[in-house]
Amino acid sequence: MRELNGTGGSRPGVDAGAEAEAVSRGLSARAAVVAVRLAGLLDDTCDPESAGDSVEFLRDWAEAAAESAQPYAADAEPVHRLVRRLGLTGAELDLLLLAGLPEEHEGLARIFRTMHPRGDSHPSVGLAALLLGHGPHREEAAGPVVDRVELRRLLHEGAAVRSGALAVTGEGTFHDRSLRLADQLWEALHGCAAWPAALTEVEVGPPVAGLEGWLARPAAQRAVAALRSCAPRTVIVTARDETVALSRCAVLARAAGLRPVAGRTRPEYPSGLGLLGLHAAARGGVPVLVAPRPEEGAGPTLLDLRRVVGPILVCAEPGAVRPGPERPVLTVPVGPIDTEDRRAAWRAALPDAAAQAPELAARHPLDPALTAQVALDVYSSAELAPDGDRTDVSAAIRTRAGAVLPPGVDLVSPQAPWERLVLSAEPDRQLRDAVSRLAYQSVVLDDWRLRETARADRGVRLLLSGAPGTGKSLAAEVLATAAGTDLLVVDVSQVVSKWIGETEKNLSAAFDAAERMQAVLFLDEADALFGTRTEISEANDRFANLETAYLLQRLDRFDGLAVLATNLRQNIDAAFVRRMDFVVTFDLPGESDRHRLWQLHLPAAVRDDGVDLAALAHRYPVPGGWIRNAAIAAAFRAAEAGGRVGQRQLIDAMRREYAKANRPFPAESAAPPGAVADERALRALGAAAAGSIREERP
Repeated sequence: MRELNGTGGSRPGVDAGAEAEAVSRGLSARAAVVAVRLAGLLDDTCDPESAGDSVEFLRDWAEAAAESAQPYAADAEPVHRLVRRLGLTGAELDLLLLAGLPEEHEGLARIFRTMHPRGDSHPSVGLAALLLGHGPHREEAAGPVVDRVELRRLLHEGAAVRSGALAVTGEGTFHDRSLRLADQLWEALHGCAAWPAALTEVEVGPPVAGLEGWLARPAAQRAVAALRSCAPRTVIVTARDETVALSRCAVLARAAGLRPVAGRTRPEYPSGLGLLGLHAAARGGVPVLVAPRPEEGAGPTLLDLRRVVGPILVCAEPGAVRPGPERPVLTVPVGPIDTEDRRAAWRAALPDAAAQAPELAARHPLDPALTAQVALDVYSSAELAPDGDRTDVSAAIRTRAGAVLPPGVDLVSPQAPWERLVLSAEPDRQLRDAVSRLAYQSVVLDDWRLRETARADRGVRLLLSGAPGTGKSLAAEVLATAAGTDLLVVDVSQVVSKWIGETEKNLSAAFDAAERMQAVLFLDEADALFGTRTEISEANDRFANLETAYLLQRLDRFDGLAVLATNLRQNIDAAFVRRMDFVVTFDLPGESDRHRLWQLHLPAAVRDDGVDLAALAHRYPVPGGWIRNAAIAAAFRAAEAGGRVGQRQLIDAMRREYAKANRPFPAESAAPPGAVADERALRALGAAAAGSIREERP
């Protein structure tokens, strides 16, 4: 398809406006030749008194159009591109020019209206038969002579009619019908950015950086060769994100020396696809069909490409379209994208931060198409900011992805530092190691090549297990704060559905959102989703096991930080536990940790001088959540009384916490604050309470 080489833009060193004007005047000059032939036909066959004015107008208009024509490369004319793409004969080109003449001037439309048997402003088939079968009136207006038999064949099975560029419309006998061009085709042949009403134009945008390695893959190279040829081939690019698929089409088209011309229409709509192919040909490009998302529960739609000449690119979601048997098909996967290409994408998108490209690629492993979008947002915010400060890259990613959060997923901006989390040494170390993995993924997996040699996966997966109130939810927020990103909290009650397949669909949307935003994905009550698989005894067991199997696979592919929390670790399927990078057990806090928790939740400024936090920590062996609740409740009681928090208010608040859990409240000591009457008895009570809390189900 050598006639399509070039992007369809202006030639180097040529003013775009002057070039567009030359293209338009060139088409009018071509049409003027047909107008001169028509004037000669009228002059030879009609009475001079009745046709004299029409003949004079046709010749005057044709002379003016020819005089105003400007030199222009013929192979760059839209009409020349269309003729080459469709393989039109000289007679078919004359028919196209004849059908387009009424669009050139209202006086020409009036002439055709007076000559048409039904008063149509478009030329009739009978007039076309007379014109093409009539000998040339002037030597300079010579054209092909076609008899009526050949004309009938052309108007039924010629390339112009088969492609939809030319149509025979209207009622009545064959010769009384009209010749019309495809919608907005004449304007496109003039070089205008006209677009048919049956199509929705889609802006493809320029090719993005960071796809050089992808383009070198065999599948992409075969697609480029297919686009360069003139053979009718279908190249399908599937991706769930339309932006990603269009970016691949732009890169493939550029590599083939073509301009992508994209439109959205139904794949089973041959007329719409034909229009897309015609307008792409007129623009010197390759048609790109952007298939709409299929309706819920609908199967793949058959591609009806009978009117498309040459290759076509198809962007669709996986499983949305089904190619027909009449054309060869090539599929081009959108990934994978290697580390060097991701770094190149960030360097090109943010050139003033090129030194941080490796870090950005590791922290935000986005597709290059999405990287370019994020950079656009970053620079736009810098232009709008009074001080010119750029928006943080992570903030830009969150802003763009946060607008399309799926149902059942809440976006939380965490603000909990490490100091808020009171843990023993080993759990604290594991959580810090998890954050460290995110920071050093690029070094270990890419630079040290452990992704290839050890088959190490990206992303970090944690399982937090422990009794209620031991800090699992707070730990997820602390992890998100330390990672410098948001927290996506999945509401299990909204995600789980009784309908088959709906739970997997909802979870997939949650995982996809977390990957786009590079946010921490937090799934509380994970045992409800990741339960142990059972033997199949009824149909429900089969679907439950399929759901678990899907989650296993999706968790393996997750490219971020996933935090699962459960109070019942024994109910978690062993396959999930094996896939966890960290399994962190949250035990009940010891006495020293409980003392720190009391200090954390009850600052000295709001405590009465008589409050003994050490005694409270010793007397009540409870989780941190109980301590927090008791501190808040006592503070409200103190505010109502008009003073600071006292010891009695704290003890009363703690008694309520025991009552809520239906646990016996430890006996109070009659000794003064700080003293304990019966150490062994209190410790025994504390051990019993701790054991009962571990066994408790929320």
